[in-house]
Amino acid sequence: MLNISNNKVHTKVDLLSYKSGQFAYFKKHYKHFNRFLMVFAFTGLITLFMPWTQNIKSNGIVTTLRPNQRPQTIQSQIPGRVEEWFVQEGDYVEKGDTILRISEIKIDYFDDRLIERTGDQINAKSSSVDAYQSKIDALNRQIVALKQEQKLKLKQTKNKLLQAYLKAKSDSIDFEAAKINAEIAKRQYDRTVVLAEDGLKAIKDVEEKNLKLQESNAKLIAQENKLLTSLNNIINAQVDISQIETSYVDKISKAQSDLYTAKSSHYDTQVQVSKLENSFTNYQKRNDLLYITSPQNGYINKAIIGGIGETFKEGQELLGIMPSHYELAVETFVKPNDLPLLHVGEKVRVQFEGWPAIVFSGWPNQSYGTYGGKIVAIQNFISPNGKYRVLLAPDDKDHPWPDAIRIGSGARTFALLEDVPIWYELWRQINSFPPNYYQPENTLKGNEKSKK
Repeated sequence: MLNISNNKVHTKVDLLSYKSGQFAYFKKHYKHFNRFLMVFAFTGLITLFMPWTQNIKSNGIVTTLRPNQRPQTIQSQIPGRVEEWFVQEGDYVEKGDTILRISEIKIDYFDDRLIERTGDQINAKSSSVDAYQSKIDALNRQIVALKQEQKLKLKQTKNKLLQAYLKAKSDSIDFEAAKINAEIAKRQYDRTVVLAEDGLKAIKDVEEKNLKLQESNAKLIAQENKLLTSLNNIINAQVDISQIETSYVDKISKAQSDLYTAKSSHYDTQVQVSKLENSFTNYQKRNDLLYITSPQNGYINKAIIGGIGETFKEGQELLGIMPSHYELAVETFVKPNDLPLLHVGEKVRVQFEGWPAIVFSGWPNQSYGTYGGKIVAIQNFISPNGKYRVLLAPDDKDHPWPDAIRIGSGARTFALLEDVPIWYELWRQINSFPPNYYQPENTLKGNEKSKK
């Protein structure tokens, strides 16, 4: 008993006269208690030097490793009205199976023969394109013929011009000869007149020379007239050449103008045919969109739009589907202070909700009910919840994850860091220090190689 009071009871009362006093004074329990304290202290001292695995704890949810394996919703690319359901919630569907039939709600697509009528328009416009092409070919042939005809006409007229030049040259020579003959006749007449006055020539000779002079003058006038006619023919030939060139330029220009008009109409009709073909293809695609099909193999989770006759907008969610084949992963979130401590490929222990587990976070090998994982991706941008997203995949070298895990269930993760003594971890926790910052060996080796 402890003597913490000045009033000593054993001096006034005989404690040995009581059974409890006899039991307390004659039994040496304190020796066993001292031994217990010594063993406990020695054990605690040894425990302080045992290894402790530093870890980062965080919460997350079960998801899939690949984005195309996660639950998704099916939308319609066009607005419509629900006409018929072919599945119900929980059904298994394969890729391409019809889930829902809808109908159009836009007036532009109410015609049941819209595709057929558009095809008829395409055929008609295509015929117009062929007709314009035939017209273009005909105008090209006409232009070639006009150019050939112009060439021949010009050649013919130039030949006439050359003939006129030669005829004028011949008439000019004849005209000069006539002038010489007229001058000779004039001199002969004058000499005859002089001789007649002298009595050497008779009057008859004078009259004959006068007649010959008049005939030479008449021939001179006639020859001059022929020369002027030849010169006029030259001018006429030159005028004909100019007229032919002008006439055929007009004809060819008009034919070329018609050709360009036909080409413009041909190109415009081709554009219209292309637009109609585009519309035809769009109508066919839109007609296929009246049947909502499954994008992949999976199970129908929930019908968001229900009933018959309900309308919806384009892009509105119609139903949810869960892929049948997927690879599980865990999506967890860590604090910004712990982000530099995590690296891709590091080991992580995962505890799933619904699976009993006994967790010793510092001794992961002694934990029960936890499963191995490894970091495959670390988000570089902070999430709306103020933490960084980390994606974990199953560790192939550890126990496989339970098959009964469902996507969306909760999970708790323990990212394993360095091994330190327990006394160091207690000291770190008391002082609220972060875990030791370190880098994996592979990263350090890679940095050393890059420096070299």
